[in-house]
Amino acid sequence: MATDINTDKLVFRITPPRFHPYVKLARLDRPIGTWLLLFPCWWSIALASGGLPYMTSHEWSLALRFAIGAVLMRAAGCVVNDLWDRELDAQVERTRTRPLPAGEVTPRQAMIFLGLLLGASFLILITLNIVAILLGLLSLSLVGAYPLMKRITWWPQLFLGFTFNWGALMGWAAIKGTLGLPAFYLYLAGILWTLAYDTIYAHQDKEDDLTVGIKSTALLWAENSTWFVGICFFLCIFFLFITKLFAADSPYMLLLTMPVIAQAIWQLLHWDMKSPESCLEIFKSNAFFGWLVLFMLGM
Repeated sequence: MATDINTDKLVFRITPPRFHPYVKLARLDRPIGTWLLLFPCWWSIALASGGLPYMTSHEWSLALRFAIGAVLMRAAGCVVNDLWDRELDAQVERTRTRPLPAGEVTPRQAMIFLGLLLGASFLILITLNIVAILLGLLSLSLVGAYPLMKRITWWPQLFLGFTFNWGALMGWAAIKGTLGLPAFYLYLAGILWTLAYDTIYAHQDKEDDLTVGIKSTALLWAENSTWFVGICFFLCIFFLFITKLFAADSPYMLLLTMPVIAQAIWQLLHWDMKSPESCLEIFKSNAFFGWLVLFMLGM
């Protein structure tokens, strides 16, 4: 895998060439990150609303606003990450063609782009209630600090979990106007999910990471990573089940949980940690996992 950029994607064909460096910088050609950021938001909105069939037009409007916000904030997070990592990315085969290390975008241009993304995100944020607004502002510290974690701890995936699943708290607050126990259980389940999928993802770069001194759970758990990922998935599904029990019990809970369990097992059985292609494929399959969980929690 020489690069993680595919210029054959539709987004490159429908945008002017001068915008392509920013498309790449925002990862608009790779929406999986947006889905992984968005699902915890949608899970909590569905739960707090009493289920997908009972959502009102206001609650569907919130779901749409969170979707737009996820696109913008995922893009902003990518810019922050690439600004921090531009020298490291230049030393890693998969990332050296990204816009900043390749010189397609200057750090100043990236900062301006970041400001535009954050400004647009703020305009969406202020349409929410005060508790959700405060939570959204607090999330900025996580977004800014995350890129440092791979330099100082073997657990950057854990910190990514704190960051990427913050929407589980925000979605609940946007509906309820406060936080509740189900939101915290859901947040914990999301963190465990992130530990699983991002450990899988990190196995793509483990050789380069060793060379440049980047830490990850993939390197920490090494050949035992399958066991670690499996335990994370088990605990994730356990806390999803607990979340549903506290929020809105359903007579079909066990039935709705079975596809989620099956998809997690499929990942573990099909993942070859020595193959970058397999790591990427299994990582991307977590979008399907997210949809299954949405159905489990929302019905």
